[in-house]
This record gives sequence, C-alpha cells and structure tokens, in this order.
Amino acid sequence: MKPAETSGYAAALEFLYHLKIFGANFGLETPRRLAALVGHPQEKLRFIHVAGTNGKGSTCAMLESIYRAAGWRVGLFTSPHLVSFRERIQVNRRWIPENEIVRLVAELRAAHPANAVTLFEFATVMALKYFAEQKCDLVIWETGLGGRLDATNIVTPLASVITNISFDHQQWLGDTLAKIAAEKAGIIKTGVPVVTAENQPEALAVIEQVARKNNSPIVQITEPLTFNFQPSTSLIGEHQKRNAALAVATVEILQKQIPVSKTQIKIGLQQVNWPGRLQLVERGGQKILLDGAHNVAGAETLRAALAKDFAGGKPVLIFGALADKNWPDICRLLAPLAAKIFTVPVASERTMNAAALAECFRAANPATVATACDNLADALNASKDEPFVVITGSLYLVGEALERLGLSPVDGSERGLNEWLAPKIHK
Repeated sequence: MKPAETSGYAAALEFLYHLKIFGANFGLETPRRLAALVGHPQEKLRFIHVAGTNGKGSTCAMLESIYRAAGWRVGLFTSPHLVSFRERIQVNRRWIPENEIVRLVAELRAAHPANAVTLFEFATVMALKYFAEQKCDLVIWETGLGGRLDATNIVTPLASVITNISFDHQQWLGDTLAKIAAEKAGIIKTGVPVVTAENQPEALAVIEQVARKNNSPIVQITEPLTFNFQPSTSLIGEHQKRNAALAVATVEILQKQIPVSKTQIKIGLQQVNWPGRLQLVERGGQKILLDGAHNVAGAETLRAALAKDFAGGKPVLIFGALADKNWPDICRLLAPLAAKIFTVPVASERTMNAAALAECFRAANPATVATACDNLADALNASKDEPFVVITGSLYLVGEALERLGLSPVDGSERGLNEWLAPKIHK
C-alpha cells in the first residue's frame, strides 16, 4: 500500500472516530436526511432486513452465502466488526477497500458538512451508497440495535426477518419480551412478508400483531424443524439449524423475485463462513473455540453446544465482558462448564473488571479455579498447554483473540470504532 493511501485511510478513520462524540441515536430523521443528500441510494436496491436478539449475523451470513452461490451480486451490512471497520460493508464477501472508505467519507462529509451525525448513521448511508454504486442485486441488511428506530430502518425490504427475542439492551429496548419484540418488529413494512423463528408466546404475539396491522404475511419457523430437503450448514451448534431454517424459508418466500435452486441453497449453507461464533480453530495440538456469548441466551447456546458437540472433557475458559451486559447471570451459566477459568478485561471503555468476574465465577462454582489476568495475552499464555480452550463473552474479546491468534488479515487498531455512548431517542 502506498503511503498516501495509508495516510488517507488513517484520516478517514480519524473522522469516523470523531463521530463517536455524538453517541448513538434512536431515530430515522438523520439517516433519511443524509441518504437524501446523496441521492436516496436505498431506492436503487433490494433488501432483506434482519433483526433479532441473537443469530442475526449468522442468519445474514447464511442468506448472503446462499444468494452468492446462486450467482447473485450480494451486499452484506453487519455490525459490530470483530477487527476491521471494513468488515461491516462487503460485496460478495469482500471487504470494502480502504480507498473506497476514503472516498465515501469525503463525499458524505461534503454532502453533510455539519457533521452532527453518529458513526452508525454515517456508516449506514456509506453502505447504501457503496452497494448502489456496486449495483448489488440484493443486500442482506442487519439492524444495529433494536429495529423500529434503528438507522437501517429507512429501507423497504423484500422480506423482514426476526430471528428471536431475548433479553439484551433492556435499558433502551425495554424490560419485557413484549417491549423488546415491539422494537424488533418495527422493521415490518406494509405488505412485506415476515419470517421469524420466535416461539415465545409473549414476543410472538407482538410480532403477529404488528404483521396483521401492516397486512404482512407471516411465516413462523417452529420445532421440530421441517424442510423440503435436508440442509446442513458448516456452522457449529444446534441453534444454527434454526437459523438455517429461517434463511431457507426466506429464500423460498422470495423465489419469484430472486430465484435460487435447492442445489444452490445447499451449497450456500455448506460454504457459509461467520467468524467468532462457535468458531473452532486448531493451533498445534490445541483446540480453541471462539464464541461471542455476550448475553444470557448466547451463554445458554454456548453451554448447549459444549454439551453436544464437545462432550468428554471440560475446557479451560477465557472470559471477558462489558459492564453493561448481564454478566452475573452469564457467569453463573458458564461457571460449571470449566475447571479452570481466566477472566480478562475487554479492550473497551465499558469493560467489566476482571477481578470481579473471577469472584463471580468462584461464587457460582467454588470447585472452579478462577484467575483474573491483566490482559488476553497473559490468559492465552497461561492456557497454552491446555488441550481445549474456550474464549467467550464479548465480541470485542473475540475480535482481539482473532488478531492475537493470527487469524485476522489486519491489526486490531479499528476495534475502538465499535464504542458508542448511551443512545438518545429521537422519534
């Protein structure tokens, strides 16, 4: 890379870091205004909009892989990123190039010189503009936080997908499943089909009510899962079968608009790649499982996966969490799974103290040895001779692990762009 290019990219990143001072907004006025200033790029694109508490990213990755296997040009917008900001905006699973980040930042700054826009709002419109320029046939479009007032909700999709509803971000989305479901169901648009894997009556009733109000046909994925064929996915975990069923049902609903064969669906699911979510890597004779179990439902999924797919021995656990998550309950769920636990701080202003995490693990399971480490590097060194290590908790920690294990093509200097201040609500 030429020095000038590096300098330009560094300056663009510096501007994006600057946008963090505006925190996070719940509201659609600013992203709509910014999109209008660059020509309403969302009107030139087709979307599948995906919301939910857990499984959004995996479902998005499956949808992207299926449509790409069918020969379509597919945009993918997700967050947060594990290592590089460029992960958030991909076309056919290729990260947006650095020079395109530089250009888009300059063009959007020129269109909106006041700069009173949040990082996520800015990134959302950057993605829209890039996908339109790339002439994507379809965009797999993941919400950031919630749905109803999320910046991504300025689009009208071909289908709205709601993976599931569980407790996370209660301070902003609500303290009941019904309230959280109402925020997620806010992506439902008039006449646009809805596909959901939610099965809890309290949350499902809200989704169904919003769908009826919008005259939107709804398809619910129920247990036991049924398919017209038996798909398998490359991703680990029983829960991924439900995500696969959700993706397949969405593809089938949209067959008239975007045809995909059964063979292409199978290929897409078999080739899907989604780092940091029950991702198993081997280093020498050691197995390392990386999983961003950052809420209670995620911890339960990890526990189930360890029991089914990795039975026969207790792993060593390396754990770090953000202070605004329900870390006490996560610790209680994971404490019985490991005889030895190393707790670490997360590279975030919102990190939970490692010593407090270790104390919580010991209280939950006095038989375990829980040790607080100063950093992830120390925990990895302390566990280097262990046959099986699970690194979990925050996705920020998983991103750092990918870098330290040499599994990322770039350094982790951009992980700080995941930081945000408490959201403000502007309806």
